[in-house]
Amino acid sequence: MLSQSTLALIIALAFSGMHVFGKSMVFLRTTPRSAWLSIAGGVSVAYVFGHLLPELAAHQETFRRETEENRGFLSGLESHTYLIALLGLAVLYGLDRLARTSARNEERAGRDKRPSRGAFWLHLGSFAIYNMLIGYLLLHREETDVRSLIIYGIAMRLHFVVNDQGLREHHGRTYDREGRWILAVAPLLGWGIGLMTELPLLAIGSLFAFLAGGVVLNVLKEELPEDRESRFSAFALGTGAYAALLLTSH
Repeated sequence: MLSQSTLALIIALAFSGMHVFGKSMVFLRTTPRSAWLSIAGGVSVAYVFGHLLPELAAHQETFRRETEENRGFLSGLESHTYLIALLGLAVLYGLDRLARTSARNEERAGRDKRPSRGAFWLHLGSFAIYNMLIGYLLLHREETDVRSLIIYGIAMRLHFVVNDQGLREHHGRTYDREGRWILAVAPLLGWGIGLMTELPLLAIGSLFAFLAGGVVLNVLKEELPEDRESRFSAFALGTGAYAALLLTSH
């Protein structure tokens, strides 16, 4: 019988594999958007609303108790974790806009329509931290049973597919040559940090909240633009199927 830490390592390796081998998944790079990417996006969103947000409610209760006991400047807020989720969405949206603006500026200067090196590393660095966070939370979540770990692993692995293809579209050969390897290492590093350290409950709740906001932003920015020609039926299928799985697993 595998220990939870070993199972978490296997899942972290699967996360890494999505970046290492994503370049070979040429069937995903189509217009209209690949139905598989839309399904993966639907699963990610279903996980956020069906699993992560309920967990945030539990972390919110922890925030409420801690801030009331310590009477800090946050004690008057009623939605700490949800505000952090909003922050996660806003930060990643800002970095995505920076990369897109940089690509347009490069094109105006007569170069390839790709973000500058500085914008590339800033964008990539944010996703490396994001991937480390996902790897860390393999070992530290509100629910710690094997079933919850597997559900988390499936949802985030599909989310890695969406992110990998989006970053490849943004950065092209630079991502394949350098970026994907860094992002492949990041979830393993997060797993290793999680194995050696355990943050306070408030910090774990904050990480969960930031992740929830980031997942929502990363999926919707890939699905919503008109030029993606996304497949709503596939997105709805992924959302509905995974929501059903979450409901039957409780």
